[in-house]
Amino acid sequence: MSYFLVFPIFRILFRGRTLGNENVPKHGPLVVVANHGSHLDPPFLGHALGRPVAFMAKAELFYIPFLSFVIRACGAYPVSRGASDREAIRTATAKLRAGWATGVFLDGTRQEDGRVNKPMAGAALLSARTGAAIIPVAVINSHRALRKGLFLPRLVAIHLRIGKPIMPPQSRKRIDLDKTTFKLQEAINSMLDEGLMSDK
Repeated sequence: MSYFLVFPIFRILFRGRTLGNENVPKHGPLVVVANHGSHLDPPFLGHALGRPVAFMAKAELFYIPFLSFVIRACGAYPVSRGASDREAIRTATAKLRAGWATGVFLDGTRQEDGRVNKPMAGAALLSARTGAAIIPVAVINSHRALRKGLFLPRLVAIHLRIGKPIMPPQSRKRIDLDKTTFKLQEAINSMLDEGLMSDK
């Protein structure tokens, strides 16, 4: 699914490029943490990192015939509307313990400017619970490609910068979770500030 559907969309239509794939472990549990600018982010992250990345998706999407097939093939798993954060954390923890790379958007929802603005500690908590390393990823320009309320995307270039792994928090205490969350915010926004990759 990734190579037949996502590959041509990302690489050709959006002139997609990635930098830092050598930072991504090919096997074992991994928390993939990114900014969130549009609905394009989950499939592009799953394709560009070179291994499947499981993302939470609204349960309603799994009742739409073709879309259900696509998102299941890309590793998405359903979360019921109104489900508690605790339930979502349990589901993501189970994915990690099964050896998946599990994706988390640091703000939890799309941001109009595409940056990390109000990060939440969920990614750090997942890492602390499972011992999985965290990979920060900056998705550049997706917020310009498909803004909220737009049905058809603008075909602007979308690039991904993949940072070096960040080790799990020292404990599940709030101070340690916040410290790791701040590191992730800094790493992602710093990569966003570098902008699109040069053609040189």
